[in-house]
Amino acid sequence: MTNELRKFLNDYVQLPSEEMDIVVSKFHKKSIKKNDFVLKQGDVCSDLIFVQNGSLRMYYIQDDVEISVWFALKHSSAIEIYSFISETPTNYYIQAIEDTEILYLPKSILNTLYKTHPNLQELMRKFWEDVILHLLERFTALQRNTAEQRYLDLMNKPELLQTIPQKYLASFIGVTPTSLSRIKKQLKYK
Repeated sequence: MTNELRKFLNDYVQLPSEEMDIVVSKFHKKSIKKNDFVLKQGDVCSDLIFVQNGSLRMYYIQDDVEISVWFALKHSSAIEIYSFISETPTNYYIQAIEDTEILYLPKSILNTLYKTHPNLQELMRKFWEDVILHLLERFTALQRNTAEQRYLDLMNKPELLQTIPQKYLASFIGVTPTSLSRIKKQLKYK
């Protein structure tokens, strides 16, 4: 279906080509218009999502303010891990930042594939480990680093700066858009 999806999966485990063909063939394609949702608060996250083109953001709402917690850009994954694993309703939203094409694998099909393709279990174990490490890294940065340092860290990810609107980046690093503008201005004069 897509070489990018194959490469993404192979980054975790090298599956034999016949097995990879079977796994990839189980993904479904869907187009999401800008601002439409893949997941809404109260839904259960039941799909493993691969972003073929476009970008998604995951956020929650607190005191009528949207707090961005994750971005999934082209050729990356998007999932609300707690809801996916526990099969309970989510408190998050996953929304398209721009017109986006996704490939998704329903959890029910993933569970069936586990039975017939044991290598997929190792692939998903490594995927979960990667997700957890990124979450811990993000949590630690929010707790330990200053807003300025969190912005400097973003500067090492030019794809985010080029793709994601400033208001979403501001909430991602835990500041208001005005504070982000101030940080950028201060850094410019250092």
